[in-house]
Amino acid sequence: MPDGTEDGTDRRLPTDEARALLALVRDIARREIAPRAAEEEAAGHFPRELFALLSRTGLLGLSYDPAYGGGGQPYEVYLQVLEELAAARLTVGLGVSVHALASSGTGEQRAAHLPAMLTGGLLGAYCLSEPSAGSDAAALRTRAVRDGDAWVLDGTKAWITHGGVADFLTVMARTGGPGPRGISAFLVPGDAPGLTVAPPERKMGMSGSPTAQLHFDGVRVPDARRLGAEGQGFTLALAALDAGRLGIAACAVGLARAALDLAVAHARERHQFGRPVADFQGLRFLLADMATQIEAGRALYLEAARLRDEGRPYGRAAAMAKLFCSDAAMRVTTDAVQVLGGYGYTADFPAERYLREAKMLQIVEGTNQIQRVVIARHLVGPESR
Repeated sequence: MPDGTEDGTDRRLPTDEARALLALVRDIARREIAPRAAEEEAAGHFPRELFALLSRTGLLGLSYDPAYGGGGQPYEVYLQVLEELAAARLTVGLGVSVHALASSGTGEQRAAHLPAMLTGGLLGAYCLSEPSAGSDAAALRTRAVRDGDAWVLDGTKAWITHGGVADFLTVMARTGGPGPRGISAFLVPGDAPGLTVAPPERKMGMSGSPTAQLHFDGVRVPDARRLGAEGQGFTLALAALDAGRLGIAACAVGLARAALDLAVAHARERHQFGRPVADFQGLRFLLADMATQIEAGRALYLEAARLRDEGRPYGRAAAMAKLFCSDAAMRVTTDAVQVLGGYGYTADFPAERYLREAKMLQIVEGTNQIQRVVIARHLVGPESR
């Protein structure tokens, strides 16, 4: 189980409770998650039983109000938990982040639904993207038409993490005219009549995390399960994406940490020319650069988390953290393969899996090109039209 090299048990945390929580997560990751990660990813097995365990231990709702069954932890702590889970297996860390992304609503709706979502063993999915609406999410075509005290949903959602295994879905659908103001959000049961799931996508990595299209054909949703006001869906979606980008940043740091730990262990054990390859300056510099990128990435996502915890704007910081951390994960995992040499290119070692998984982090929750657009808009304003 990766321990974050020398700083793994020394990280600054705000309270004794947070330190005990992170120790618990490390223990679960070491005993329950890491030992089966390689085998289950190779088999494409989704670890539903692990998410049930995390639900029972309260780890699916750490950042939510205790009144709804949450843990009441600041985002600064929650993200470090995600890092630990992702260091053991990205499918699990990312899955917890996606589940949190899907758990939203008004105060009354949270009281009605959140306890089961956070501690009742349920798993969520977030449905924004469509086949023709990825980076341009405001162009989505899935429609929701009012029918008495219900809404009828028709359309297709694409690239849905947990597609086919989620118990509930947060779905963005068009209830008005074109553009972002015509979009509303709905909480849809995963087994709703009229909802069908396409075969999972065949991906270069993250085989244990199902990604699939969802087809809505006359799916009826009571008006009580509309999240927020009519036409407020895109605003809710963007707010969720800001938080989700921090989740991706933390997962990226966890994955990069696992790759660094593997590379350090190999450099110490592998001997060439009569001494450990860790003695060679070229490799030592490579490891030093890897460690520096990981520390810088963690500092970025923690700073953004603190802004969020203080109730201050954090959209720019979240975009920066997602951009830097996922790019760093790509560089670190690539370098880990290089440190292992031929062994790094084989499936007998996890380095090649880490590399394939890192690529996905540069795409989800808004591509890194979109993150640059977001950051630039904060700096110089929107583009001229």
